[in-house]
Amino acid sequence: MAQQKHPKGLYVLFATEMWERFNYYGMRALLVLYLTASLTAGGFQLNRSQALEIYAIFSGLVYLTPIIGGILADKILGQRQAIYIGGILMALGQFTLALSQTMPTTYRQFIFNSGLGIIILGNGFFKPNISTLVGKLYPDDDARKDAAFTIFYMGINLGAFIAPLICGYIASQFGWSWGFSCAGIGMIVGVIWFITQEKYVENSELSANIPASTLSYTNRHITSWTRVMLFTVSSIAFVWGVLWSVNHLSITIQHYTLSILIPIGVFAVAYLIFKNTNGMAEWKKSGVILLLMLFNMVFWAGFEQAGGTFNLFAQQHTNRLIGNWEIPASWFQAINAIGIIALAPIISSLWIWLTHRNKNPSIPIKFSFGLILLGLGFIIMQIAKNTSIDTPLVSPLWLVSVYTIHTVAELCLSPIGLSMVSKLAPKKITSVMMGLWFISIAMGNYFAGILENLLHHHLQKVELFYFLAITSIFAGIVLGILAPFLHRIIKD
Repeated sequence: MAQQKHPKGLYVLFATEMWERFNYYGMRALLVLYLTASLTAGGFQLNRSQALEIYAIFSGLVYLTPIIGGILADKILGQRQAIYIGGILMALGQFTLALSQTMPTTYRQFIFNSGLGIIILGNGFFKPNISTLVGKLYPDDDARKDAAFTIFYMGINLGAFIAPLICGYIASQFGWSWGFSCAGIGMIVGVIWFITQEKYVENSELSANIPASTLSYTNRHITSWTRVMLFTVSSIAFVWGVLWSVNHLSITIQHYTLSILIPIGVFAVAYLIFKNTNGMAEWKKSGVILLLMLFNMVFWAGFEQAGGTFNLFAQQHTNRLIGNWEIPASWFQAINAIGIIALAPIISSLWIWLTHRNKNPSIPIKFSFGLILLGLGFIIMQIAKNTSIDTPLVSPLWLVSVYTIHTVAELCLSPIGLSMVSKLAPKKITSVMMGLWFISIAMGNYFAGILENLLHHHLQKVELFYFLAITSIFAGIVLGILAPFLHRIIKD
């Protein structure tokens, strides 16, 4: 029997996500380097811990907001409308970052923070909803679903591969503002592509809450785009309001406000889960998602060293000279992405091949493999760091080997996690559960940025890479032990 092909909608979403990731990873490759660059070089001249802390807060929040975007898409906007809002906001955020280099000193910090804030909200609208649309292309029991998410993940990493090369080169040759602008242009291309190709994606109505029977085609789209613009402008106003509050309200008032808003947010999410989860089977599967979120957080706390400590290691301790030409430090960010482009089709085919032979590892076992491989990569990274004590500039092959191992680890966990959430989540709150999944990534990203400073203050004798190696391998072993029990729940 011939293998069924993937729908055209997968490749529409593939390209849309590729350009969104070009936008994000182009900026990520520059962020820490921009913050630590001297004032004369156009940067902010922050020290290592300050730059990593900003990276931690940003990379954490950029994955925290998808829970809000998921709720708004499920209840008000629909996935497509949320994607348009997110794409427009992220492009505007990049152009705002570009302005931060050229503005007078008095306004630089505000403009920079505005850019990061707008990108954070834009990602919240975009990220959970495009992943949800991929899941909707297939029935839950379709063997192609895992493969589809791996192909989709390849699109993510095609964007992540070309972004550091193009944005990094432009920033190094023409200035930081041009690098950020290049990332913003990529997002505009992605939005235009989705507008022209959305007919191939299931349920192509722009807004879930504007019934086709009540409005003409033209009026439906006018109403929908009015709503897109309204949410876009409101989001920018919200960012400015938050920044004004941080700058003008006392620390006590800020803490008091958060102490009210956070419990309200937790209660709202819990209410949505309780209201829309029915029967013991759905509760057990939701429990599996929540448990695997903890292991997902451990993974990303290690993996996201790529944009922080790995980026600084490439800049400060790696021999980047080829003759008289020095490789931009940001280019090392592309190694992971090119590895996924090369390996994703192979691993995608492997999962299908094993499925046909009833030997495909369970989702928890794949997660376990990923965590253990992550830990092995950090063992090599610790050796590289020790080598740099005696040899200030070490071979780039150290970073290449670690990125390659971490790439295989990522393919065992990240696309499989997205597929797992789309399969197990209660149908009424799929986007909400996808948003919760991204919250676990948010927490991992945040710890990735602050972990070095935490160890420095509380466990001074423990090396960062050694700590991450131990915790990752231990988590992988624990999950491997739990795997048979979790697999039975998933299969029920």
